[in-house]
Amino acid sequence: MAAARRARAGGGGGAGPRFGREAEPAPAVPQGLLRLARRSGQLNLAGRGLTHVPEHVWRINLDTPEEAQQNLSFGAADRWWEQTDLTKLILASNKLQSLSEDVQLLPALTMLDVHDNQLTSLPSALGQLENLQKLDVSHNQLRSLPEELLQLPRLRSLLVQHNQLSQLPEGLGQLLSLEELDVSNNQLTAIPSSFALLVNLVRLNLACNQLRELPADLSAMKSLRQLDCTKNYLETVPPKLATMASLEQLYLRKNKLRSLPEFPSCKLLKELHAGENQIEMLNAENLKQLSSLCVLELRDNKIKAVPEEITLLQKLERLDLANNDISRLPYTLGNLPQLKFLALEGNPLRAIRRDLLQKGTQELLKYLRSKIQDDAPGPNEEPPVTAMTLPSQSKVNIHAITTLKLLEYSDKQAAEIPEAVFDAVGSNPVATVNFSKNQLKEIPPRLVELKDSVCDVSLGFNKISSISSELCLLQKLTHLDLRNNVLTALPEEMEALKRLHTINLAFNRFKVFPSVLYHLPALETILLSNNQVGSIDPVQLKGLDKLGTLDLQNNDLLQVPPELGNCENLRSLLLEGNPFRTPRAAVLAKGTAAVLEYLRSRIPS
Repeated sequence: MAAARRARAGGGGGAGPRFGREAEPAPAVPQGLLRLARRSGQLNLAGRGLTHVPEHVWRINLDTPEEAQQNLSFGAADRWWEQTDLTKLILASNKLQSLSEDVQLLPALTMLDVHDNQLTSLPSALGQLENLQKLDVSHNQLRSLPEELLQLPRLRSLLVQHNQLSQLPEGLGQLLSLEELDVSNNQLTAIPSSFALLVNLVRLNLACNQLRELPADLSAMKSLRQLDCTKNYLETVPPKLATMASLEQLYLRKNKLRSLPEFPSCKLLKELHAGENQIEMLNAENLKQLSSLCVLELRDNKIKAVPEEITLLQKLERLDLANNDISRLPYTLGNLPQLKFLALEGNPLRAIRRDLLQKGTQELLKYLRSKIQDDAPGPNEEPPVTAMTLPSQSKVNIHAITTLKLLEYSDKQAAEIPEAVFDAVGSNPVATVNFSKNQLKEIPPRLVELKDSVCDVSLGFNKISSISSELCLLQKLTHLDLRNNVLTALPEEMEALKRLHTINLAFNRFKVFPSVLYHLPALETILLSNNQVGSIDPVQLKGLDKLGTLDLQNNDLLQVPPELGNCENLRSLLLEGNPFRTPRAAVLAKGTAAVLEYLRSRIPS
C-alpha cells in the first residue's frame, strides 16, 4: 500500500513546494490532527474559519508525512505507511466558497460534510468518489447540482436543504441506493419524474419549496416511510399516493389543501400532520382507513364538525384540532383508549367551558365520557335553544346567554353587531363573547356594558384596524383573540388589562412587537405569528415571569437576541419561518429547551 501511495505521489516527495506555482497560504491544520486522521480515516475540520481547503488535506493519502521527512523514529502507532485511507471528511461551518477538483484524490471517502459554508457550486470531480455514501452540502448557496453527482452508485444520503436550487437534475432517479434525500428550503417548483426510480428511499423532505403539485409517480417509492411536504402550495394530493404501503409519517402542513387526502392502502401510517391548510370537512370514510394513526394534527384549518368515526382511531395518542370552527364534539371521543393529548383551544365550542379546556386532556375526556349517557343532543343535532328573532333575521341564543354565559354573533359577515344582540343580555352576566368572522372595522362600543363579567373576547377574522378605549375597560379580561385582522399597533391604555393571560394577534400587520405587552404581568401566552415583527426586547420579555408560550413564527426577525435564552419560563418558543441565520433549523427542531440553551451559550461573557 505504501509503495502505491508513493507512486501516486510521484516518488514520495510531494510534501515539498510545487515548482511552477506559488504555494498558496493555507490556514494551518495541526499536524496532530493529520496524524490522527491517518490512523482513524476521519478528519474533522469544522468551524476553523477556512476560506479554502489546504492542498495537503486533499493529498493526505498521497504525500509523505512531514514527520517522516524529518527522519523521526516511529512507534507502532505512527507507522504512516501502514495507515488507513481517509473515509470521512468534515469541513462544515467554515467560509468555503468553492471546493477543489482535487477532492478526487480521496477516492475512499464514504462521507463528505461541507454544510454551512458559502459554496455556490460543486466540483464535477465529486462524481469520481464511487465509495461515497453520505454527502451533506446543506446550508450553502448552491443554484444547481452537477450531473456528475448522478454517477455515485453507493450514495445513500444526500442533504441539500437550505440552498437556492430552482430545479433538480432530471436523472436524480439514477441514485438507486439513495435512502435519504432532503431538498427542503430551496426554490423548487417541480419534482423530476425519475424520482419514481428511487425505490430504496426511506425519507424524503420536500418542505419549504414552491411545489404546486406532487407527481403521482412518487407512489412507486415502495420503501418510503417519511414524506415531508410542509409549506408548499399544494391544493391536492395525488390519489395514487394512497398506495404507498410503507408510509408512516406524512407532513402536509402549511399548504392549501381543502380536504384531507384518502389513504386506503396506508395501513402503517402513524402520523398525519395537516395543520394550517384550508380543510373544511373531515370525511368519515377517510378516517376509517387510518387504523394505525397515533398522531393527527389538523390545527388552524376551517373544520366545522368532527364525525363520530374519529373514535375508530383506537391507537390515537395526540389529536390537535386547535383554531378551527368546531362548535361541538362527539362525546364518544372520550372513549379513545390511548389519547394523551387533545388540543381544542380557539374553537367556538358551545357545550364546553373554557375553564374545563384548561384543566387538561384527561379531565376533558372524563367530562366527555360523563356526557355519553346524558340526554344531551348528539353531535349532529341542534341543541335546544330559545331564540329571539331580530329585525336583521339573525338569532340570539338566549339559552347560551343564561346557561353558558356566552354571547355569540359569529360568522355572519356583519359590518356591525345589531343593538338587539346586546339588548338580549339584559341583566345576565356574560363571561364569553364571540363576534369572530364578521366584517367589523372597530371594537363594538357596547362591549363596555359587559365589563363587570366578561373574561373571554373573540374578535378574530374581522377587519379591525385599531383598538378603541372600550376594550381597555374590560379589566376582568383573561383571553383576547384578535387574530386575522389588520392591526398595526396596540394602545398603551391596554396596560389596564392586568388579568390578561392569553392574547392572539396572529395574521395581522404588526411591524413592531407591541410594547404594551411587556407591561401585562399576567401574560402566559402571546401568539404573534404571521406578522412582520423585526425585533424583540429579551430583557423586557424576561420580566413577564409567567410567560410560557411565545409564537413568533413567520415574521421578519433578522436575528434572535441571545439574551432571549434567559427567559427560562418559556415552555414553547416558536421561531420558524423567520429570515435569521441562527439558530439553525436543526437547533429549532430540537425544541424550546434546546433553543434556549443554545441562545444562552451565545451570550457574550
